[in-house]
Amino acid sequence: MNSKIVFFWAYVVATGGFLFGFDTAVISGAEQSIQQYWHLTEMQHGFTISIALIGTVIGALSGSLPSDKLGRKTTLIIVAIIYLLSALGTGMAANWYFFLACRFIGGLGVGASSVTAPVYISEIAPPHYRGRMVGLFQFNVVFGILISYFSNYLIGQTGENSWRLMLGIQAVPSAIFLVLLRWVPESPRWLLLQQNKEAAATAILQIINPTSFREDILTIRQSQQQSASGVPKERLFSARYRTPVMLAVLFAIFNQVSGINAIIYYAPRIFEMSGLEADSSRLSTVGIGIVNFIFTLTAMRFIDRIGRRQLMFIGTIGLIATLGLVAISFYMHSGGIAVVSYLLFYIAFFAFSQGAVIWVFISEIFPTQVRAKGQTLGSFTHWIMAAIIAFTFPYLASHIGSGHIFLFFTIMMVLQLFFVWRWMPETKGKTLEQIEVTMIMH
Repeated sequence: MNSKIVFFWAYVVATGGFLFGFDTAVISGAEQSIQQYWHLTEMQHGFTISIALIGTVIGALSGSLPSDKLGRKTTLIIVAIIYLLSALGTGMAANWYFFLACRFIGGLGVGASSVTAPVYISEIAPPHYRGRMVGLFQFNVVFGILISYFSNYLIGQTGENSWRLMLGIQAVPSAIFLVLLRWVPESPRWLLLQQNKEAAATAILQIINPTSFREDILTIRQSQQQSASGVPKERLFSARYRTPVMLAVLFAIFNQVSGINAIIYYAPRIFEMSGLEADSSRLSTVGIGIVNFIFTLTAMRFIDRIGRRQLMFIGTIGLIATLGLVAISFYMHSGGIAVVSYLLFYIAFFAFSQGAVIWVFISEIFPTQVRAKGQTLGSFTHWIMAAIIAFTFPYLASHIGSGHIFLFFTIMMVLQLFFVWRWMPETKGKTLEQIEVTMIMH
């Protein structure tokens, strides 16, 4: 493998994850200023925060269409343009409705990138590097979150309308992403299976696997023939794919009912509810970004060594413990530094487990013929749950209390532990075609 070139392709595409993370988290530093600027009620504010997630749901739901019809690369170019326009629009919005529209458009980009980028990387990555390479997407998500927190903290010192620059500065990495995509080729599996362009696919596969590219083409063709002979038309919701569909949906649901997006979107607010002052809350949010970054890097070193399932076991046990401690702290009104400490440990366990595993795992378990559709299903489920949590969190926090909310998250992680033990298979070290056979025969 020409590792430098292939890792360059993967890293450029994973830059879509950076924008994904930046767009997702940057609103946390601006959300209270936005509420005050336009005098929003709790419900209007919840809608303002969740409108991007509504766009994300739609982007994820429809992401497989351009990915399959136009190609993975063309879809990513469209995503880069969407991110650029959204950043400029939200930074210059003259009224609330235009702001909502621009945040919605940005959400479309997040949803589409969460489908297309992991699919692309999984299709160019050799089996023994796939976990690490698809993990680049999640690495860039948390890197984007970290940079957005640093950016918010620094820009937040500049004045009362600093929220405009917080949101608008995303135009810079969006433009860089758009330029870098010029040097990324199309997915060879898409060229072979969707366009029947064997010569073009062969040229790319020869760079990826110079010693075994002919065997790769033969394996992909055999998988295509077996699929075609077994099913006249590739429909995702069929008995043939019931196992990967079940795994993707449950994994995505559990990812969100861990409470991760409530914490990412509302971290300063949560810290203020625990008793910290505003400046200390923003600084503590930077701490979350740093821990998230460090433990995502750590997970990438282990995901291909000890496997996806083992990471999930370790992480889930840690999430149960830390979320339980946060709930107890809110019940006993002993928040402040204790809540910050517990949430930092929570982020460490999340980043080391399902934060690193989710996009790798979902991108692996579906056959090539329905991989984009399967990734769409997982992303759609993930983001519809994220939208529900982001919309309801301000209302629930003020009406039922943070203790009850974090107790709910704790119970959900107990259920996740059972899911991992009972149903989650291990996929490390296997080719996509080997995983396909396991999933269909399971």
